[in-house]
Amino acid sequence: MLTHLDSQGRANMVDVSDKAQTVREAAAQAWVRMLPQTLRMISQGEHPKGDVFAVARIAGIQAAKKTSELIPLCHPLLLTSVKVELVVEGDDAVRITARCKLTGQTGVEMEALTAASVAALTLYDMCKAVDRGMTIENVRLLEKLGGKSGHYLAEPSA
Repeated sequence: MLTHLDSQGRANMVDVSDKAQTVREAAAQAWVRMLPQTLRMISQGEHPKGDVFAVARIAGIQAAKKTSELIPLCHPLLLTSVKVELVVEGDDAVRITARCKLTGQTGVEMEALTAASVAALTLYDMCKAVDRGMTIENVRLLEKLGGKSGHYLAEPSA
């Protein structure tokens, strides 16, 4: 059942006023693939724009806080924690993991997905002058905890 549709099929914001306040947490990921020389430049702190990972991390945190402004039917949430981690994988990729947490009446999956996506877009933006062929891949929910639907854990990707 699509909860963002009313009985006439019109889009609406879900009423969560009767839902219990519970601890809710979600983790999402995104991958950015690039040329090995681009990743070396970032990793060795030689990018002319400065610490690319720090800027991407801050962008992801900021994006999580603004998700309801970007996704029309998302509730504004009082997030209690947002963590964005960027990890070099091999010689041509960065894995971004975003984890969001709160005590509230609705989940934080969209905030985690938004944080991972915007961190990836920021990485691309900062490096596009040296590597326009970068790709953003495998944006997905990894885990969700809390709420009536319980615990979701994604299958490992191949």
